[in-house]
Amino acid sequence: MRWLIHLLVNSVVLVVVAGYFEGFYLESVSAAIIASVLLSIINILLKPILVILTLPVTVITFGFFLFVINAITLMITASLMGDAFQISGFGMAIFASIIISLLTMLINNFVVKPMQKK
Repeated sequence: MRWLIHLLVNSVVLVVVAGYFEGFYLESVSAAIIASVLLSIINILLKPILVILTLPVTVITFGFFLFVINAITLMITASLMGDAFQISGFGMAIFASIIISLLTMLINNFVVKPMQKK
């Protein structure tokens, strides 16, 4: 159930980011759901390897390099989805990863967690 809520939150955040920024394009809500599933799978399989390989840089930058890793996973997801999900460049991917992280954190802390306590 938590994975499904996480996918729903991720999909909503992706649609919001796509709605506000021209360099971040999603074809439809179904494309956002598919992108969310692919992003989750990439985060499960590839992100731990990237984090371990870049651990010294991540420590030196006080964790801010994780936004670069998130941008890389976003770019991989966009390349796998083809025309349904496009990011205009790596700078946009980094900016989107920051916005996605912040929005996801806010939604989880102020919407999901209070609902789970009831």
